[in-house]
This record gives sequence, C-alpha cells and structure tokens, in this order.
Amino acid sequence: MATFSVPGIKVSGLAACVPRKEVSNYDYRWVTAKEREQLVKTIGVEKRRHVEKGTTTSDMCQKAAQSLLEGLQWNTTEIELLIFVSQTRDYLIPQTSNILQHKLGLPTTAIALDISLGCSGYVYGLAVASAMMNSFGLSKALLLVGDISSLNSAYRDKSTYPLFGDAGTATALERFEDAPLMHFSLEGDGSGYKAIMIPDGGMRHIVSKKSFEYKKIAPGIYRTPLHIALDGIEVFNFSLREVVPNINKLLAFSGQDLATVDYIIFHQANRLINETLRKMLKIPKEKVPYSLYKFGNTSSASIPLTIVSELRNHVQQDDLLLLLSAFGIGLSWATATVEFHKVFCPELIEL
Repeated sequence: MATFSVPGIKVSGLAACVPRKEVSNYDYRWVTAKEREQLVKTIGVEKRRHVEKGTTTSDMCQKAAQSLLEGLQWNTTEIELLIFVSQTRDYLIPQTSNILQHKLGLPTTAIALDISLGCSGYVYGLAVASAMMNSFGLSKALLLVGDISSLNSAYRDKSTYPLFGDAGTATALERFEDAPLMHFSLEGDGSGYKAIMIPDGGMRHIVSKKSFEYKKIAPGIYRTPLHIALDGIEVFNFSLREVVPNINKLLAFSGQDLATVDYIIFHQANRLINETLRKMLKIPKEKVPYSLYKFGNTSSASIPLTIVSELRNHVQQDDLLLLLSAFGIGLSWATATVEFHKVFCPELIEL
C-alpha cells in the first residue's frame, strides 16, 4: 500500500466541462418502462451528457483549463507540468498531453504526461501531480482529467449504456509553502482486470472484423469486443471489500477523523454502491454530495465534476476538508484528504 503525504502544494482552481447534449434514461427504449424505472432507482442515474461526433475528452479538458487560466490570471509560461488522465485519449499515439500543451500555449519546457486510468484516475492524478511538484520544485501545474464513456458503451447493453456520461475537468495546482499536507492512499489489484474492460482495440487483441460483431452476452445485453464489458457483481463486491478499509487506513495514517471531514466525495459509481459505502461508514447524507443523477458515471471526471456541480459556492467561499474516494477499473482504488481554501471555481461549462 502506498500511503504518503505531500507538503507545500495547494489546489488553486477547479473547473469542469460537460457536453450540451442531455440524454434521459427514461427515454432508453431498449428496455421496458418498468425496467427503466428500476434502472433509475437502482443506479441513481436519471440523465447523462453525451458528446457530439468529433468532440474529444481533450476538447472538454481544454475548455476547463482555459477558464482556470483566465480566472486565475496565470501566465502560461509559468506552468511547468501538465498531466492528462483519461482512458479516452485523442489517438493511440501520440500522447494527448503534448497536444494539450500546444493548444493551451504552454512552453516546450513544461513536462507533459499521460496517465491511462479511469474511475480512480482523479485521486491517482492528484497524487502524481502534487508529488512531482514537490519533488521537482515545480511552481504551477495543470491536472486535466476526463473521459468519454458514451462512445464505448453499446446501446443494446443495459448493464452499461444507462450508466455512463461524458465530462472533462481541470485542476490548477500551485506551490505554497504553508499549504496543509495532502494525504494519499493508493492501492490496486490487477488480478481483477477483467471486471471492467474493452477486450479488443489494444495490442493484445488487435482490431479485426470480429471486433465489430455483436454477441448476446445475456438477456438485454448485446455488445461487441470494442465495447465496455462490466461485471457488476464483481465490481460491487470489490468496492464493498476494499474502499472502507482504504479510507480507514488513510485516516489512521493522517491522524484525521471522519467527524472533522466536511464532505466525502465518492467516485460516482452507482447509487447502490455509494449508498452502501456511506452506510458502512455511518456518514450522514448531507456530507455525501451526488452528481450521479444528472451526469451519470463520468469515470475519472466524477469527483471533480461533483465538486464543481454540487459544492461550487462552498469551495469558493469556505475552508473545507474533503475526503476523496475513488475506485474501479484496474482494479484500483484510492483515497485522499485535501484541504480546499477559497478555491477559484467557475460555473459548469457546456461544450
């Protein structure tokens, strides 16, 4: 288990961008009206945002980053690190971070790095970015995190299509010697990699004609090997087995307590998982904000999107201690405690 603290780095800004196109699960005609109602009740997703053809994750992250640069009045020449966390990059090669470095007008001296990670990606990305800044003596950085999962899920797969939405986010990080410690606990178990995966399209299973053939997996579940395959029972069991112990380990390490945490921001997996975790931790409802019902599971973007959409006024005006808990693909899971001190947070951006 990697449990550590990072000094001297603060979150200065946080922004999120979602597509304008809204999709309602009540209009999902692949299943019956009764099944639609049950889906919404169980997973907690009423609406989602889907990109139009040609829009990428990096487009949304770029918009979010530009809003931070303008609002914080940062000079792009001062930014020394850009990390892009996503499973839906622009191209197989080259890395998307370099493209964003160019589009945002960052200097060629800035480090540009891609991290391929989904559900737990924001916490992992925050850990990597802050640790690199601390170790390398970097002053300013951009952490760009998001995913387009709507394009990877099959309409005729009721186990995935109603769940996922699209979003891109940007977090501005800055060196500040008096910044409170950020605490992290990162874990993973690759033996469960098949629980959430797209079988074809990589180097293990290169795209072929068979990659485009739909197969019946179960009643109401038809997909190709190029679509997301989700083992819901395995993910549910894994989440309940690993998340709470990870949170408790971090709190024991940091000397903090759930009672002093202002908000717990879970990865927006689904309502059943998140509510079960909340009850296991005995956390009151008012401490656990949700964006799931109106944006769906936005993969790596879900934690920052939830902060922007549900806590924007609080993070701008107040001093908050947030606990961030992310879990999913890999399998991977991570917890962080981060203090937010009057963070610049523009209104949700639509693209």
